Amino acid sequence: MILHTDWRNIPAAARNTVAALGNFDGVHRGHVHLLDTLRMARPDHPLSVVTFDPHPRTLFRPQDPPFRLMLPDVRAAALGEQGVDHVFQIPFDAEFSRLSAEQFVNDVLVNGLGVAHVACGADFAFGHRRTGNIERLETLLAPHGIGLTIVPQLSDEGGPISSSRIRRLLQEGYPERAAQELGRPWSITGPVMHGDQRGRLLGFPTANIPLTQHVEPARGVYAARVTLPDGRVIPGVANIGRRPTINDGQESRLEVHLFDFNEDLYGQILSVALIALLREEKRFSGLDELKTQIAADAAQARSILNA
Repeated sequence: MILHTDWRNIPAAARNTVAALGNFDGVHRGHVHLLDTLRMARPDHPLSVVTFDPHPRTLFRPQDPPFRLMLPDVRAAALGEQGVDHVFQIPFDAEFSRLSAEQFVNDVLVNGLGVAHVACGADFAFGHRRTGNIERLETLLAPHGIGLTIVPQLSDEGGPISSSRIRRLLQEGYPERAAQELGRPWSITGPVMHGDQRGRLLGFPTANIPLTQHVEPARGVYAARVTLPDGRVIPGVANIGRRPTINDGQESRLEVHLFDFNEDLYGQILSVALIALLREEKRFSGLDELKTQIAADAAQARSILNA
């Protein structure tokens, strides 16, 4: 997979692709269905994705709390794992947001990227103030000989699979159900930062990872699997929240204790997959009670992960 972040300077080798359009936050089963449909419809061309960073919602609603299922570099890697040859990650800024529907098609898709065919969901909207819909897209592409495939949303017993639905499941404390819709456990990826060493003093040293732009799932304690930069996967127990017993700070954080592990992880990029919510965040009467509960949490997490 080749990542392109400047749509104005696309090399000739990256042109003439069949392109799936969308935000692809999470690269969930619905996104994979879109990619597979496009691949089967046009197997004669390389497969690409046209997506955006930051997410348009970040520009238009900056007051909203973080909501991303995955960060851009993780999304690009996940798309590569699905057989995407080129990811066109378009910088979505105020200037780009003012492009009309006609400019988006003519300047970006036709002249900039030189796509051969396009696919998207039925609800795809584009152009300034989202004035372009799929009917308009088809009309604008036709004079250039570029076809359009509209792919219905993939659904299950709960309805259409979507990024927003997966976010709600995580916020409500159902990582297992979110994993079913993603096609894999949901993960938070980021660098290990220095903490206050409280976990070490309690006998459970933790790696501290900022949530940054990730959606904050339900606060509490989770059974987790941690993927290290070298590919090793280590079981552990994770806490997401504000640590009410020992720290009344206002910033939520992810802390994960890796079982039977004693290596220096500072500065390394970890991917922490949340497998099951063990309990909600709560305040304890003191550190002794907290330490006892952490030991019980760790034992429960081991049991779940070993099952």
